Amino acid sequence: MPEFLPEWHPQWGVMIAWPHANTDWVSLLQHAENCYVQIALAISAQQQLLIIHQDIEHKAHIQQLLQAHNANLCNIHWHQSAYNDTWVRDYGPLAVSTGNTIELHKFTFNGWGNKFDAELDNQVSVHVPWQAPLNIHDDFVLEGGAIESDGRRNLLTTEACLLNPNRNPRLNREQVEERLRDTLNVRQIWWLKHGYLAGDDTDSHIDTLARFCNAYTIAYMQCNDPEDEHYTALQAMEQELFNLASHEGFDLLPLPLPPAQFAQDGHRLPATYANFLIINHRVLVPTYNSPTDEAALERIASAMPDYQVIGIDCRALIEQHGSLHCVTMQIPKGVL
Repeated sequence: MPEFLPEWHPQWGVMIAWPHANTDWVSLLQHAENCYVQIALAISAQQQLLIIHQDIEHKAHIQQLLQAHNANLCNIHWHQSAYNDTWVRDYGPLAVSTGNTIELHKFTFNGWGNKFDAELDNQVSVHVPWQAPLNIHDDFVLEGGAIESDGRRNLLTTEACLLNPNRNPRLNREQVEERLRDTLNVRQIWWLKHGYLAGDDTDSHIDTLARFCNAYTIAYMQCNDPEDEHYTALQAMEQELFNLASHEGFDLLPLPLPPAQFAQDGHRLPATYANFLIINHRVLVPTYNSPTDEAALERIASAMPDYQVIGIDCRALIEQHGSLHCVTMQIPKGVL
């Protein structure tokens, strides 16, 4: 039976798009690149890594950075493309198994509801030389960070994102569900009505709030401080997850909310441990130089004992309102 592949499906590797001076990273490019180097090292030590780069000079610069950190360059592959920014989770392709083969699905990315320019981002996946069919859905807006698969043909998502009129204004809830079932061959769609992070540009992507660690465990962001601005929304989300878990037989894994972190202009940044990335035999978890980092790593490790858990300092990434999962897209075996 065809299925939308979960993140723990065996991977060829991971795709990233490297920051450059024409992206939003220009004001903190060195800090962002330091983070990308650590992500690249952790991935390429384990499996393949596809780096999207701007031009030949940009590629040479990245190679120099990685060589200086003794990266496994044999596992690194390159594709030159124009792109607006680096959030490949939301414009990379989604993979569906059709038995012995895998098909890719590319949906429209409109900059999270036309908040940002995304015309170039929207075309990156079209030009990568995939060794699998690429189905293009120009009439449906969908970001990879907006949906979570349990590997059993069920999806977890949020109403605030997928039903937002800035995505598919002509479609109601039933029609959105129909499109998801038709393209990704999912059976059930579980909607969360609550949950948000201050500073988030995505209208509450599920990958910042609640994630499948495996087919029967959901890790989620928990807030127990009544004085925190997230308290009401995350408590309500937690109750929704309790209800879902009791009905579907899930285990729940609460993750701590990091202490508030702020940008220079004073607005709060969306620090979340739920934005981890599962690769072959490893889980890469964003950290924020926070006293809650260690507890988050330990909790994720407890739910995923067969994986090596590695913390990656992603304080630079939340300055642009995303984190580790947002800048990566896993590529299953058989696709490249």
